[in-house]
Amino acid sequence: MIKRTAKAVWKGDLKEGKGKLKLGSGAFKGKYSFTSRFEDGVGTNPEELIGAAHAGCFSMALSGDLTKAGYVVDKISTEAIVSMEKGESGFSITNIKLVTKAKVQDIEMEDFAKIASGAKENCPVSKALKAVEVHLEAHLLK
Repeated sequence: MIKRTAKAVWKGDLKEGKGKLKLGSGAFKGKYSFTSRFEDGVGTNPEELIGAAHAGCFSMALSGDLTKAGYVVDKISTEAIVSMEKGESGFSITNIKLVTKAKVQDIEMEDFAKIASGAKENCPVSKALKAVEVHLEAHLLK
């Protein structure tokens, strides 16, 4: 079983407090706050980190699926746009839009779209986020 860790420390109340996030690998550590999460303040936030995880996982899954199908992958670039809205019970992540651009040798758009759709459904982060609607916009670069 593979296990990964991350740590969060929060000091203070919700609006004036400050926090720090750190990945167990040490590859990232950053500050977060009410303003970096709900406004345009400096720092990161949990939703941004979910987006990074989703974009990274999807890109790797797509590369693997394309390679398994016999295609040569030159490059895959994916942006995840995580939308959060306030509802009656508080804030919720309402949807994630994955926008991927890939350069793949000798593939037609129809085949690329089908493989990309499968990667969206089957990457581990997508599976973990089943409660959130995920949209995919796939572009094939020549």
